[in-house]
Amino acid sequence: MILAYQPRRKGIFMTHQISPRLSSRLEVAKALFEKQFGTRQTYLAVHAPGRSEIAGNHTDHEGGHVIAGALNVSIDGIAAPNNTDMIRVASEGYESFEITVSEQEKNTDEYLSTIGITRGMLVALVNRGFTPRGFDIALTSTVPGGGGLSSSAAIEAALGRAMEALWEGPELSPVDLALACKFSENEYFGKPSGLMDQLSVCMGGLAFMDFEDPAAPKTAKLDYNFEDYGYALCLIDVGSDHVLFTDEYAAVPVEMQKVAAEFGKARLCEVDSKNFNDRVVELREKLGDRALLRAIHYWYENDLVDKRWSALTHADIREFLSLTRASGASSAMYLQNVSTAGSFQPAMLALGLAEHILDGRGALRIHGGGFGGSVQCFVPLDIVETFTEEMNTWFGDNACQRYAISEEGAWAQWL
Repeated sequence: MILAYQPRRKGIFMTHQISPRLSSRLEVAKALFEKQFGTRQTYLAVHAPGRSEIAGNHTDHEGGHVIAGALNVSIDGIAAPNNTDMIRVASEGYESFEITVSEQEKNTDEYLSTIGITRGMLVALVNRGFTPRGFDIALTSTVPGGGGLSSSAAIEAALGRAMEALWEGPELSPVDLALACKFSENEYFGKPSGLMDQLSVCMGGLAFMDFEDPAAPKTAKLDYNFEDYGYALCLIDVGSDHVLFTDEYAAVPVEMQKVAAEFGKARLCEVDSKNFNDRVVELREKLGDRALLRAIHYWYENDLVDKRWSALTHADIREFLSLTRASGASSAMYLQNVSTAGSFQPAMLALGLAEHILDGRGALRIHGGGFGGSVQCFVPLDIVETFTEEMNTWFGDNACQRYAISEEGAWAQWL
């Protein structure tokens, strides 16, 4: 079928080399596309990596600092225009769906779903001046869903790059795209995340991010491979989707921002911690202890992010690991996003068992939003195989995965 509409080829979509591994995944996506939608003359490839939060646990939404790394797992897909007003999405292992480009109203029934994400990205790009048209897309994924690697941000970024390539509109920088993805995540997916997930996915590489100005975050990148310094980056899926704890996750920024509001501010980055110290007794009575503890974590963790970035830039892995252990302790004691109510303690158990194997070596901490999802470990290379086998015995096959930093962020490219 020859389509009447042929989207323009924008320059930023022609710069990416496709590795043999990625090529094979795109072939899978193409087969799914043709099975679902039929063949086309030309195809658009899209790619968006998962991400790991390296430093900065719950600091981004308070205007703080974060270190994040794009990973060598990704959402990959094949797309093409369909000359209709429908966006049709097929995803490997999931039921396909479609929406019309004119249906842009938010629907809370679509929270925590790919339909919600798709509609949110549609609205986000329309708001940025794009003219929407129908297209088909087939997606495959190596990003574990609900495991704390931000599969939702990867889907958002992949869809965003596809829409950008297929529709008339401006080119989007990584920051522009990340802001569009955050809008979709917050408003249409129903998760009150900060910008770190989306910006890491869109930028790629190992990156430092300063969110004091949320509309124009400051960033820096570092070419860094942890294994060059003797440690593997391992993430352990604790066997509990963090979506189950969305309400507990959402309470973290709410409580932090209640503290900020007492000082007439919106976020903790705007509050002087010395002024906080002068009002502890009053604030305890008004807000309760946990809100104060979470504010204490923010200031402590934000300082640790800066120190860890300095350690990385100076190739001081020992200092980085020491500071990472301090960060893990702060999340457990002050932020309190490791334990959940009752006897079900998947993240805390994973951390305890991992510490048992590491026996003081390397470092470990809660990863991302916390409560469920995953935990992060920096494991000495000489024990990484034993470590992985033990954790998989306890948490299931492939629960513990070894990752590498991926330099490429989200992109789209005509094949």
